[in-house]
Amino acid sequence: MNNILTVDLEEWFVVENLRENITFRDWDQKTARIEQTTDRLLELFDSYNVRATFFVLGWIAKKYPRIIYTIAQTGHEIGCHSFQHRRVDTLDREEFARDTNQAINAIAEATGVAPVGYRAPSWSINSSIPWAFEVLSELGFIYDSSIFPIRHDIYGEPWGPRTVFKMDLANGKSLYEIPASTISIMGKNFPVGGGGYLRHSPYWFTSWMVRRLNRQNRPAVVYIHPWEIDEYQPRTKGLSAFQRYRQYGSISTLLIKLEKLFHEFDFFAARDYLSTNMRRPIGFER
Repeated sequence: MNNILTVDLEEWFVVENLRENITFRDWDQKTARIEQTTDRLLELFDSYNVRATFFVLGWIAKKYPRIIYTIAQTGHEIGCHSFQHRRVDTLDREEFARDTNQAINAIAEATGVAPVGYRAPSWSINSSIPWAFEVLSELGFIYDSSIFPIRHDIYGEPWGPRTVFKMDLANGKSLYEIPASTISIMGKNFPVGGGGYLRHSPYWFTSWMVRRLNRQNRPAVVYIHPWEIDEYQPRTKGLSAFQRYRQYGSISTLLIKLEKLFHEFDFFAARDYLSTNMRRPIGFER
């Protein structure tokens, strides 16, 4: 069974968990860790012949184009993760289009190609802003991966679809959706294999959930962030115990869990999965 491996390529100081402590104006003054952590991920993926989709923050592409170029040249897909990591559900349609177009341009300048896949910061596209899918289709995207069908304090669309599907939009265009993976148990959706859920869960539990999805002929969508393998990322002062747990908990275990996953399961980039399973070549057509 082909599973989907994704990386949200962003710095440690970008995350929603630290937004009250670190603003966009502070980013240039923070210690950068993205080059070291991305190189470690690329080495790991290469050793297992794994190809992933890197949803790239436009700010990273503009500041570190060499990283993005290297990722693309080693055979991984480059997707878009916004420019400034602002929640889509806090923007209006025009602001979202401007931010996304800025990210597309930064990525295209670094790699020579435009992304066809998008993931919203903090899974922030939901049923309250259906126009967001229309904007993505109008900007040339072929697929989105922003819906997380769970209930969460920051994000989530609890009653959202749980399988890969094609959306026919009001503007006459279409868009594939690759939602984050969940398992339904007694009518409640439980997240599978990504972010803190992957870091904090014992490996046997993650493996069991991925196998269960595969038995249902569904791919597991695994997502990680480079800072989640970085035990030496700077510590931010003033965080609550819960914020510290979200940011730093179980970081020492993630690389080990990834290696076990790569031993046990097959992983591909999102675009490659769609090309194989949706019977439509997914390239860089604009």
